[in-house]
Amino acid sequence: MLTVSAHPFSLPSSPHYTRLRSRPLWLCSPTSVAASTSLPFRRRGCAADRSQRSTAMAAVISPGDGSLAHDLVSSAVTAGVALGLLRLFEELAKRGVFEQKLNRKLVHITIGMVFLLFWPLFSSGRYAPFLAALAPGINILRMLLLGSGFMKNEAMVKSMSRSGDHRELLKGPLYYATTITFATSVLWRTSPIAIALICNLCAGDGIADIVGRCFGKEKIPYNPNKSYAGSIAMAVAGFLASIGYMHYFHTFGFMEESWYTAFGFLVVSVASTLVESHPISTELDDNLTVPLTSFLVGSLIL
Repeated sequence: MLTVSAHPFSLPSSPHYTRLRSRPLWLCSPTSVAASTSLPFRRRGCAADRSQRSTAMAAVISPGDGSLAHDLVSSAVTAGVALGLLRLFEELAKRGVFEQKLNRKLVHITIGMVFLLFWPLFSSGRYAPFLAALAPGINILRMLLLGSGFMKNEAMVKSMSRSGDHRELLKGPLYYATTITFATSVLWRTSPIAIALICNLCAGDGIADIVGRCFGKEKIPYNPNKSYAGSIAMAVAGFLASIGYMHYFHTFGFMEESWYTAFGFLVVSVASTLVESHPISTELDDNLTVPLTSFLVGSLIL
């Protein structure tokens, strides 16, 4: 015997109708209710309304539902890799694997370039750039403690200074860590200026010193401490690294690739090279003048 309920709103017992029964009718438009109660039923109406509400909800929910924990883990991973690289170069410095100046420049190039690779690991949450900047921020504190003599680590001092004097860490290495912290926490991964800052500082300036020492016989007239080979290498390395990371972040949807941006990177790299080759960079510090030039020129053109 088939019993049919006389209730005007009674519906067949199926998962679809069970979900409909559990929802207030005002959540669905009259058209969607009519469409849903007709047989064969069509997945329109309430399903479409539900999708629209989910999209709207995703837009207004603050990034705290799991993204903070995700970014904390990402920050720990990034800091662990950076610390591991520093320990590696400390050990290489202890064993004398590389000449001290070469070891210092390898640290200079590697830390910043590898650090950029981990930016896509973070979420789009509001705290992500600050948690990403935690590792270089901690390094600022370490440079202050080591440079002022409150903390001792001869291997680190040897791997990051020119002469082995711990007070040098209060200049170049401190400027280096400050630049990366600023680019991460303030500019972040959607900014071409952040890429230009780090690539010209790390890849450009680092390669310039290595190439200049090996092939820098022809000196620049206005600065006998700089060579044509080193300056050309700096401009090329900074530019190519910037292009590479523009493409890298484009694959994750953080920025657009364009010829205009590529040309802007070229201008920034050339400007940074010219400033780095000037005697004022020797008097101050190229870890200060190169990022400042990259930021100022990049703000105008990128």
